[in-house]
Amino acid sequence: MASGWGITGNKGRCYDFWMDFSDCMSRCREPKDCALLREDYLECLHHSKEFQRRNRVYKEEQRQLRAAAEKSKGGGEDVHH
Repeated sequence: MASGWGITGNKGRCYDFWMDFSDCMSRCREPKDCALLREDYLECLHHSKEFQRRNRVYKEEQRQLRAAAEKSKGGGEDVHH
């Protein structure tokens, strides 16, 4: 992975992110100075933020579908309070 070689023998998909992070770490005084580059590299590897966003979108879609179903189910009946 950090060697630059991907599964197909070409440059790995995250190699550029790794190089940016690696260059930063070799030049910085504090590792926290490279936190954003590290975050980018880890996101490229694991897609955790992408998956979290997809899950939030899916849950919101499901919530909206349930709300619409409840509204249409309850909207046709004559309800007295």
